[in-house]
Amino acid sequence: MLRRFHALLVLGLLALVPLISRGGPLPEANPADVGLSSERLQRLTAVMQAAVDSGEIPGAAVMIARKGKLVYQKAFGMQDKAKGTPMAIDSIFRIFSMTKPIVSVAALILIEEGKLGLHEPVSKYLPEFKEMKIAVEAFDPTTGAQSFYTVPAKRQITVQDLMRHTSGLTYGVFLPKTSQLGNLYREAKPFAAATLDEFSKTIAKLPLRYEPGTTWEYGHSTDILGRVVEVASGQPLDTFVAERILKPLKMNDTAWFIPPDKVARLAQPLAGREKDWLPELMLDFTKPTTFFAGGHGLVSTPGDYLRFAQMLANGGELEGVRLLGPRTIAYATSDHVLAAGIGKGGNYLPGPGYGFGLGFGVRKEPGASEWNGSVGDYFWGGYAGTYFWIDPKEELVPVYMMQEVARRNHYRILLRDLVYQAIVQ
Repeated sequence: MLRRFHALLVLGLLALVPLISRGGPLPEANPADVGLSSERLQRLTAVMQAAVDSGEIPGAAVMIARKGKLVYQKAFGMQDKAKGTPMAIDSIFRIFSMTKPIVSVAALILIEEGKLGLHEPVSKYLPEFKEMKIAVEAFDPTTGAQSFYTVPAKRQITVQDLMRHTSGLTYGVFLPKTSQLGNLYREAKPFAAATLDEFSKTIAKLPLRYEPGTTWEYGHSTDILGRVVEVASGQPLDTFVAERILKPLKMNDTAWFIPPDKVARLAQPLAGREKDWLPELMLDFTKPTTFFAGGHGLVSTPGDYLRFAQMLANGGELEGVRLLGPRTIAYATSDHVLAAGIGKGGNYLPGPGYGFGLGFGVRKEPGASEWNGSVGDYFWGGYAGTYFWIDPKEELVPVYMMQEVARRNHYRILLRDLVYQAIVQ
């Protein structure tokens, strides 16, 4: 009887102590211990559950860390509604462009080792980019007349241009059908390449949309950066990323390929929503590949990506493993675009109030943006709805994953509002 009393007493005392997770992505704490309101976080839970109940999204998974502690982790809805599989906190997601920050970190590692320089021309590593041409096209909607020609680029693309999306490379799939440049990209079918080397040589034959260094343009820059990483490191991109980033950070479910024993964990869009997905961007992650798309080729889990993001938030280190120095992180998450007088282009994804660093949108103004945040916060997202941001001022790292293209921006903004309103100290 006395032994049972002691056991119950110990259990009761343990219930009063914040749980420290041994198996989770980060140590856990109660929200109140890091200045978040549990009651206000329930607003986030309610909104996400309502989105699932209404059929607007199939499901989602959210993790929030503050001061290095995991304080919120919830899975909502279905991982695969057609199969009746519930969403899990370790479901695997196509992260699309959230691949870009990981490949950018790979390049930063090489820069710290002196094997790569931001100032260097890309042609030092990829000779096919030495003499690029710029597309000049005009379309008259009244007459339907269209003119198209090319002129030589005034300067070469640099490594910095690739990292800040000022190379002049574009995404042909997003250009209108009236664009001859877009049609050239579509006809070239670069994503049909078997390797990054083949992809690079295909892209280098196409004209640039803008002069290098003049305009922020979302495109194949990080794919080409991945090929630069291969040449500069002497390793395939998947090997370098795995050995220098994924394995050290214990990101065990992040890869360009999902092995058979993990395929059942892959999150799927709602039936019929596939029409919202661009077929050119779709990859079959269930088959091994030799084409490691640096711009959109990885899958990951919320927990894996939280570890990557927390490493960045910590100044390049996590649990005694250092990938980058603090000054490198600070430099990479500074504005390299607007501060340099570079134009925004027609589709400036960072948005109002944000510049762009070496792989991240970077907040410059407390206002201007339509979403909440702090000056200095940095972020990026993926085509199918994945999203993360890091707020150094608030020591805040949220990660959000879903597979719903049409409503991705709506829920990213909602998530920001609902996370920030929960901060009470």
